[in-house]
Amino acid sequence: FDLPVTIAYPQPFDSTKQYPVLMTVYGGPGAGKVYDKWETSLPEIYWAQQGVIQVIADNRASGHFGKKGIDLSHRQMGINEIEDFMAVGKWLKQQPWVHPNKLCITGFSYGGYMTCMALTYGADVFDYGVAYYGTSDWRLYDTQYTERYMDSPSENPEGYKKTAVKTWLHKYKGMLRIIHGNSDNNVHPQHSLEIVDSLQELGKHFEFILYPGVRHGFRGNKWLHSKQELAIFINKYLLTP
Repeated sequence: FDLPVTIAYPQPFDSTKQYPVLMTVYGGPGAGKVYDKWETSLPEIYWAQQGVIQVIADNRASGHFGKKGIDLSHRQMGINEIEDFMAVGKWLKQQPWVHPNKLCITGFSYGGYMTCMALTYGADVFDYGVAYYGTSDWRLYDTQYTERYMDSPSENPEGYKKTAVKTWLHKYKGMLRIIHGNSDNNVHPQHSLEIVDSLQELGKHFEFILYPGVRHGFRGNKWLHSKQELAIFINKYLLTP
């Protein structure tokens, strides 16, 4: 598969320098983020001016490849997807203008799940991650969505185990920030709390931000706070020499 990717380069861009990368993903079946149109935002312009390469990538199940791509997620939703994002990450790190130790991935909901998988399953590729209210175990998500792709846990126990973040936490390294609202009625905070609990038991260093009263896809002052915290994260881990 020729994976769809867009790259926003720093301004000005010097190909002889090495830049940190912020890679944004979603990853869910039939839901891409890369489109054939001009689309930018003020934060994207700002971080380009600060010297951050910004990448948006899609995987084989994102809808660009039709049913053929989505079918490959059957009974193992999340594995091919993270493998595709790892392929993009590996390609980026082969480029002379990418800093070899400053590849950060971020995403919301399914993208939060992919971010947690990137810092565990894909820990040899990704150095940093900011995961917003992501799933961690398909056994905890609603059956209407999950069993469409995974079948039931009793029918596919190995698939549920293989796709759970907890299965790969022993590989964790780098720095992961986990963000969740305690009133999220789509992806229950239990998803993030299971990862937090396991990382604590393993004695791993990470960051966790809980937003009281916030549901799935929050806005308002809490959202502004999360944007400020993201800026602090980027400056601390990606832009500091």
